[in-house]
Amino acid sequence: MRMIGGTALAEVAALAVAGMALVAAFEPVWAHGPTRQKVRESIEISAPPAKVWAAISNFQDMSWLPIVTKTEGQKGNEVGATRTLTLTGGPTVEEELYKYEPDMQSYSYRITKVDVKVLPVTNYSSTLTVSPAPDGKAKLEWAGAFYRGYPNNDPPPELSDEAATKAVSGLYKAGLEALKKKIESGS
Repeated sequence: MRMIGGTALAEVAALAVAGMALVAAFEPVWAHGPTRQKVRESIEISAPPAKVWAAISNFQDMSWLPIVTKTEGQKGNEVGATRTLTLTGGPTVEEELYKYEPDMQSYSYRITKVDVKVLPVTNYSSTLTVSPAPDGKAKLEWAGAFYRGYPNNDPPPELSDEAATKAVSGLYKAGLEALKKKIESGS
């Protein structure tokens, strides 16, 4: 067994201290930045799950979302299908379907292009799922994950985590309420 002399031991200790100082110097840079935000909203609808699924299952039809005035797309409900949503006032959102599971009454999509002034998010993905609820009702859940609209530190208020979460939550709630009203009124 080889013994380390006093000088060698002092050099190792000095290197360890220098390494810790270097890590500490860069830690604020490494530890700071945006974190993935998540929003999950759900609603019970007085209708069988199959009826709710029928209302949302066509990826090419988002007419149930009040802010959407037109949906154009390609490839139906195939994985890789795309759609462009035209919103009230003219802005558009481009989306792509990446998971479609009719047997689970669920699909997932991602936004591929949106102006952060329209929806203050980046790297957005979302899932809609219908499941049974008590008394023959259906539960519709809309869950999304995303980063705020400003990817660097110190975002302006309109592109912050709070702004992104508030915008997505508001969108989900409005969509779920509108769909509930549409289905329950029979329109």
